[in-house]
Amino acid sequence: MNQFYQDFLIRSWEPKDRQNAAEVIRSVLAEYGLGWEADGADRDVLQVEKSYLETGGEFWVIEYQNQIVGTGAYYPIERGQKAVEIRKMYFLPQIRGLGLGKYLLQLLEETIASRGFEQIWIETASILQEAVQMYEKNGYVPATGIETLRCDRVYCKQINC
Repeated sequence: MNQFYQDFLIRSWEPKDRQNAAEVIRSVLAEYGLGWEADGADRDVLQVEKSYLETGGEFWVIEYQNQIVGTGAYYPIERGQKAVEIRKMYFLPQIRGLGLGKYLLQLLEETIASRGFEQIWIETASILQEAVQMYEKNGYVPATGIETLRCDRVYCKQINC
């Protein structure tokens, strides 16, 4: 995966990205008063190969001037029918408000649909207001069954139906 949005490169994660991608996520969580959970909700960022690549998912990083400034990922899940969960959509403050979040969400949806999946699930926290608004504006419907402790919202969207 190599895709450009303005001056940003969206590309597939590489092992050399592990610490920088984790630091972006840790930083954004801290900004919103949420904790980094290396042994819980964020273990997948430290184990991208096992959590994403070996399960049929993908983990992408967003680069600007050779620095990782955002992330986005998905992997197949058992919940629902032919379902995936979009995870780890995090952006450093300086790249927010440029349309990159909506672009990345659409790119993830197109990729997921092209792979034959029919449902996309997303878990998030109400405090991440920009994310909540983006999901709701893009057809994600509130659902039940939160599985991540720091999250208090879950959404689902049907695709390929």
